[in-house]
Amino acid sequence: MAEKEVPNEQLLHLVIGGELSSIEGVTFADLDKVDVVGLYPNYAAALVAWKQKAQMTVDSAQTRYFIVHLHRLLDPQTDKK
Repeated sequence: MAEKEVPNEQLLHLVIGGELSSIEGVTFADLDKVDVVGLYPNYAAALVAWKQKAQMTVDSAQTRYFIVHLHRLLDPQTDKK
């Protein structure tokens, strides 16, 4: 009898970005223009998406992308990426 596969633990991550008001802060210039790239089941997948977007905007000093660790907001006890 084959063993049941255990699904990978889901650790939700959100990738967002856009133009910041200042290069010294993390305040978006216009919340209506924030780019919600997507929701990802783990850090590795979010990192791939983040790298793609960050590389596309490398010439814009005030444009930044971020990985938000949603699983930490949902369950503050977790210390995983």
